[in-house]
Amino acid sequence: MSDFRQVPHSFLSTILTATAAEEEDLISSHLTEDVIWDVAHPVNRLTGRQSVRESFFAPLKEALSHVRRRDEIFIGGPNRRAPGGHWVTSVAHYVGNFEKSLFGVRPSNHLTFLRSGEFYRIEPDGRISEAKIIIDLIDLMRQAGRFPLPRILGTEMLFPGPATHDGVLPSGQGDGEKTLDLCEAMLADLKNYDPKTFTSNKQTGEDGYWHDDMLWYGPGGIGSNYRWSGFEKDHRAAFLTAFPDRIGGNHYCRIGDENYAAVSGWPSMTMTHQADYLGVPASGKSLTLRVMDFYRCADGKIMENWVLLDYLDLFQQMGRNLIAEQADR
Repeated sequence: MSDFRQVPHSFLSTILTATAAEEEDLISSHLTEDVIWDVAHPVNRLTGRQSVRESFFAPLKEALSHVRRRDEIFIGGPNRRAPGGHWVTSVAHYVGNFEKSLFGVRPSNHLTFLRSGEFYRIEPDGRISEAKIIIDLIDLMRQAGRFPLPRILGTEMLFPGPATHDGVLPSGQGDGEKTLDLCEAMLADLKNYDPKTFTSNKQTGEDGYWHDDMLWYGPGGIGSNYRWSGFEKDHRAAFLTAFPDRIGGNHYCRIGDENYAAVSGWPSMTMTHQADYLGVPASGKSLTLRVMDFYRCADGKIMENWVLLDYLDLFQQMGRNLIAEQADR
């Protein structure tokens, strides 16, 4: 049986370096005519091949000179959630010299690594019919010297690939369904927490879901952290203080592939803004949050977690236009 991951992986790896004529053929061959292409704010929904070409790929090629794609993770599998089907997902960087504005972010004229989380629904003929993409424009602002938030909660860094260096089209590692089982069990228990300690049942310890030396790689504004204590200190405490009634897990896609799993919701979370968060006072507004999580597991534990959040959309809901703010810096 052929590996259905190979065709979309090849397409996404070559589309940015294709000539205009090659690009047109690639788009026609690999995207359905009525493809739905949802991208983080401010791009949002694109419909149809031409819109995807003109409003996603063309801006990337124009803004990031000689842009190349570098996948850190590229996995695929059957989707446990409606609408079902087979999906591929990736953690990638778009690498190039940032010479022209991209979706309103002013250029730095220097090398940039634009991180991205991506989910694609693959039809039986190998074409992409749906995409969900979170590009981390807040981190792009940071790299350009125009970071719009008052601070970073954790450590900001380039997203590393998996410690095992085997996340791209993995093969022969293990059972992807069992990997996803572990991550789903963790998510089920993560929903409930102690409001004083911000801890949840069965997350750590000998019988916990997470390895003691877990690494959590967060998006622009949050940053990355080490071990559960770092995760609570540098992300969870601030987030749950601001959004204590958050409800997550509204996912359209959950897949497992060997030692990797990925889940995403568009949006995944609903919540109310009840305390200060990254410089924005409590507004009392009802909010939603688009989320992507990618996991590497081993020996029955979650070892690494890459997280993409559409924070431009979240801050827009809270009344802050971060793209406009960075333009004045």
